[in-house]
Amino acid sequence: MSTAILSALPEEQSGLLASLEQGQRLVHAGRVFWQGKLYGHSVVLALSGIGKVAAATTATVLIERFRVARIVFTGVAGGVGDGVSVGDIVVAQDYVQHDMDVSPLFERWRVPGYDGVRLPCDPALTAILSEAVSACLISAGGHFDHEFMDAAPRLHRGLVASGDRFITCGEVARALRDPLVAAGHDVLAVEMEGAAVAQVCMDYALPFAAVRTISDRADATAHVDFPVFMQKVASRYAERIVRELLLNLKK
Repeated sequence: MSTAILSALPEEQSGLLASLEQGQRLVHAGRVFWQGKLYGHSVVLALSGIGKVAAATTATVLIERFRVARIVFTGVAGGVGDGVSVGDIVVAQDYVQHDMDVSPLFERWRVPGYDGVRLPCDPALTAILSEAVSACLISAGGHFDHEFMDAAPRLHRGLVASGDRFITCGEVARALRDPLVAAGHDVLAVEMEGAAVAQVCMDYALPFAAVRTISDRADATAHVDFPVFMQKVASRYAERIVRELLLNLKK
């Protein structure tokens, strides 16, 4: 069975697609999927699209149409946690939808029909992904892009928040994070797709893991930093991390 590698934007998969062997392009539900071999593993590469609905549709197609064994999401995110800096890498242990609010009928952020606020990632797959990130950072040594980073990148593990908004204001980021932290949910990063994929994978009992490179601090500079960071840093990270992940996965 195949491993699905899912990303939101083409830049995040450009290196992976270039390395794909025996690639076969298929179009389904308006999405383009690439099946083939990557580092000896059967994979399906796909772009989720931007936002939770698009991501949920793509994840469902990967499960129903392509019968993948697991889904791994790679991409970028805005850092909102203390000590989470541009260039750092966050491996999600669980997700929350920061724009989900059915209170007072349900606890704020809780998706009705699910236990608790958090949507967990698969522990075993997440552990392998974390090891892949650590190996990637060790192999990089002291070589990192000084244009974006003041210090060597670090790995963080924890909660990531998803919602249908690109955060470009520090005040908005604090308004998003502070209530979550006060409720015991110390969110590290914010993005727009992961929680939806996590929810779909929970419904199908399919292993899911996600890694996000911090491209900005979800503030006024986010729209400036994001495109350049994607090209110079995030795409390279994604290729190296996925390679390490697949080499450590059992076929």
